[in-house]
Amino acid sequence: MDPRNLRIGQGYDVHQLVEGRKLIMGGVDIPHTRGLLGHSDADVLAHAVADALLGGVRGGDIGKLFPDTDPAYEGADSMKLLAAVADFVRERGYEILDVDSVIAAQAPKLSPYRDQMRENLARAMGISPENVGVKATTTEHLGFEGREEGISATAVALLVRCTD
Repeated sequence: MDPRNLRIGQGYDVHQLVEGRKLIMGGVDIPHTRGLLGHSDADVLAHAVADALLGGVRGGDIGKLFPDTDPAYEGADSMKLLAAVADFVRERGYEILDVDSVIAAQAPKLSPYRDQMRENLARAMGISPENVGVKATTTEHLGFEGREEGISATAVALLVRCTD
């Protein structure tokens, strides 16, 4: 593999925790007293992964493809948006090799849902779960995540340009 055909993308997303919303991360409905506020289902992890993929192909960000001003995306399933982003990446001649991510949340505990998140993200991107990393960390009660005002996620993606 020619290393000149490799691309790295980085993604970041954050959403506020609010009453009356489901908490969905990595396509998993996680029991919690509050959920994430957003135009779509506000899946902060899926959005960070999508932005990492888009960064790798220099395709802008998720808001460029799926603007929050478009009523068509209100309440949208972020796993479907991620699958569309993966298709966008492939249409530009790239293959998704690996994705790694970190969720920053003081609560709830996310480790029981990690494997299901990996499987959901992998399915949406059309890759093996062994090529998807999901980690979670608290912020030791520091910052907006530590005060439980919101949750953030970061992701990196390794892509390779398909050659003939």
